[in-house]
Amino acid sequence: MPPRAILSKPKNLRIYLGSTIFFIYIVISLVVAGLLILLSMFFSFEFRYWLAMGWIRSVIWMVKVCCGVDYEVEGLENLPKDRAAVVLSKHQSAWETLSLRLFLPTQTALLKQSLLWIPIGGWALATLRPIAINRQNQKEALKILIEQGSACLKDGLWVVVFPEGTRTFPGEDTKFSAGGAMLAHKTGAPVVPLAHNAGEFWPRYSFFKYPGTIKVKIGPVISTENKKAKDINDEAHAWIKQAMASMV
Repeated sequence: MPPRAILSKPKNLRIYLGSTIFFIYIVISLVVAGLLILLSMFFSFEFRYWLAMGWIRSVIWMVKVCCGVDYEVEGLENLPKDRAAVVLSKHQSAWETLSLRLFLPTQTALLKQSLLWIPIGGWALATLRPIAINRQNQKEALKILIEQGSACLKDGLWVVVFPEGTRTFPGEDTKFSAGGAMLAHKTGAPVVPLAHNAGEFWPRYSFFKYPGTIKVKIGPVISTENKKAKDINDEAHAWIKQAMASMV
């Protein structure tokens, strides 16, 4: 599907009604879950993460019931079992910012600092060890990613990075920033490339969700030993590009 064409997909009553009910659920449930997480901020990180996972599971269940959006994952056997990894993921939708937590090990993610300013939801997110950066200051952002990302990996948390930097439309192939690859290079952590087509069903810049099954492909582990960050980044980009082409 050409970029932006997704926004003009035909809509029926189910799409209008389902998307509306789902939006209402997101707003109400986010406030409730956010308050619960904030009230538990003096409990363990594991407990707060468990609460967040409960909310995410409910959201993914609701989008399936209300909008007919499901997903399937291929390549789970590629996930390393012995250590935390850096995930370099395609970024098309808000879907993956939630759903990756359902089938990847306990994780944190690189995200915009401004997301933490959102009342209740953003404040709750701030208690879950996010790696928050100001994109306008790239030098400082990279420093934060390396320092905090290294600490998270050492503690056994996987680090999810969306190297495109922002959500793209289906069919778009943009340059990958090298921050995630640099983190893997400096720590020696393996890299897991991940592709998906969530933007076809949960598009950016769209209120509407469209029925269908999101395909997720997890690639073979990319070893970082004796490789430059650029080579790691290029290898991940090439695999993701090929995987995306196979979904068309």
